[in-house]
Amino acid sequence: MEVIAFPRSEQGSGASRRLRRAGQTPGIIYGGTAEPVNIALDHNALFHALKKESFHSSVLDMKVGDKAEKVLLRDFQMHAFKPLVMHVDFQRVDPNQKIHVKVPLHFVNAEVSPAVKLSGGIISHVLNELDVSCLPKDLPAFIEVDLSGMTEGASFHVADLKLPAGVTAVHAKDNPTIATASVPRGAKAADDGGEANK
Repeated sequence: MEVIAFPRSEQGSGASRRLRRAGQTPGIIYGGTAEPVNIALDHNALFHALKKESFHSSVLDMKVGDKAEKVLLRDFQMHAFKPLVMHVDFQRVDPNQKIHVKVPLHFVNAEVSPAVKLSGGIISHVLNELDVSCLPKDLPAFIEVDLSGMTEGASFHVADLKLPAGVTAVHAKDNPTIATASVPRGAKAADDGGEANK
């Protein structure tokens, strides 16, 4: 994904306000061996990009003037009540250094799991993203969570994930829960009543 930015020399809150009035968002690129670079981005393009899941978890091609570098979105600040991006931070990426990124989880096959199909259960998502470590070239856009084997009362943990090659979960040793399957009390009572009446 390509991002176009412009170098900015003026700093301070007054300069930032002028930028925002002109339809631009102030930002910064930092990290690596180079000095931090102050940039400005087109606000509307940035606002729409931030709505895309992949913008938050992909290595981006940042063009600043005639220079291009690989970056990750690290932080952004929104206005308290207006749909306005106030500031954005990007971190440089070294292709030979592992990066630590939150990657979205995509849940599939819940509807065919025994918990839902046979028990009328509900699968609750405990995590919606996962902290991973990998080289930039191995960064997945998302990680699929296959819930087809979930049974009533079961939990799906990080250890149950099939991670792409070269990708490791940062908190793997804690083995956090990703999803749980439970049957609502009302459904269980109705089932028990039905059994009793047979």
